[in-house]
Amino acid sequence: MSTTTNDKTDQAAGLLLMGAAGFFGYQTTGLPIGTLFRMGPGFFPMILSALLFGLGVLIFLKSFGRMTEPFGRIAWRGMALILPAPVVFGLTVRGLGFVPALFIATLIASQASVKMRPLPSLILATVVTILSTLIFSTGLGLPFRLFGPWVRF
Repeated sequence: MSTTTNDKTDQAAGLLLMGAAGFFGYQTTGLPIGTLFRMGPGFFPMILSALLFGLGVLIFLKSFGRMTEPFGRIAWRGMALILPAPVVFGLTVRGLGFVPALFIATLIASQASVKMRPLPSLILATVVTILSTLIFSTGLGLPFRLFGPWVRF
């Protein structure tokens, strides 16, 4: 049974996003902004703050007069596997290196779906790892270790 009310959770989320954007935007006020072609150190954070504030406004305004559904089932499996994946990546990237850490994190996150099977999960992790390595290491030339000191060949 759905009812038309003001969605309090979206209102709170919109206000939180606007508050966070204001806080981070305020932090960049002392930094030179520069121009689009000669960006200063404050340019990118200010743009991100403005985008986050705009997103917060949209979420806040969209919350009025919305059809709300009763709270459904909580996806515990998704939370238990999606949330730790970046943590595992962060904890293992220095020791294992980018390639193995990303592969493991992708395997963990892919198991969040009950529909994901082992073989497609391995294929997904392999493709994500190869594409990310090509983009970040080869394409952008970012200086990081592909394989860390914990990995021996």
